[in-house]
Amino acid sequence: MNKELIFLRTFAVTTGLAVSTFLFSSFRENGNQTFETIDVQRINIVEADGTVKMIVTNAGLFPNGTDQINGRNTNSDRKKRAGMLFFNEDGIECGGLIYDGEKKENGHSSGLSLTFDQYDGDQVMQLLTTDSQRGDERFVSSSLVFNDRPAKESQEKTREIMAELSTLRASDPEAFKAKYAEYQKMELLGGAPRIMLGKSRSQNNGLFLFDDQGRPRAMFYLDKENNPKLEAFDAEGNVTSTWPEK
Repeated sequence: MNKELIFLRTFAVTTGLAVSTFLFSSFRENGNQTFETIDVQRINIVEADGTVKMIVTNAGLFPNGTDQINGRNTNSDRKKRAGMLFFNEDGIECGGLIYDGEKKENGHSSGLSLTFDQYDGDQVMQLLTTDSQRGDERFVSSSLVFNDRPAKESQEKTREIMAELSTLRASDPEAFKAKYAEYQKMELLGGAPRIMLGKSRSQNNGLFLFDDQGRPRAMFYLDKENNPKLEAFDAEGNVTSTWPEK
């Protein structure tokens, strides 16, 4: 009896190892696999050397804070959302797609953002839509936005600077403003929207132009009553010319 038990156990272990080896070898030899449905929480698309090039993830595994991708820190202030992140050949984040939407106590809130970053910086192009409702009021805005970014910014340096400024803002607001202006002059912080094409929150549809400080300077649009309008502004926001003339 003991000999039979030993034989059966040996046979079972040997068979299991053989099946595992066969399956493992099959997957290694054939790089293409076909599946009808895959349920997964996150997928990392990597190069042969292990560099992450794209992440597709649910909200729970969206990288932020203490997570590192390609040996680099991720944005700790970014909310976790389902979506995608893109990385360039140097392993630096260079854009992404995020979206969300949920019922609220008195309405709903939803949005989608597809962004592309300048090298080692923040977004310079964004496709954006937001939809919020509070009671009987609903606000929908959809636009294609182009931004200027500081010439010398880098993602790692920006994180360091913002951590410094966050502490300073809480303790000394005036010193915070001075330090922020200093970093702007060094072209390490700042940036501004320059062109927006789409529907504004006020429901005007058109082309909106901004100066290098992000101030509105010209608008060509159709208002909510479908009237075409052209307006120009000075740096203080005063209307300098309109068409049609009032």
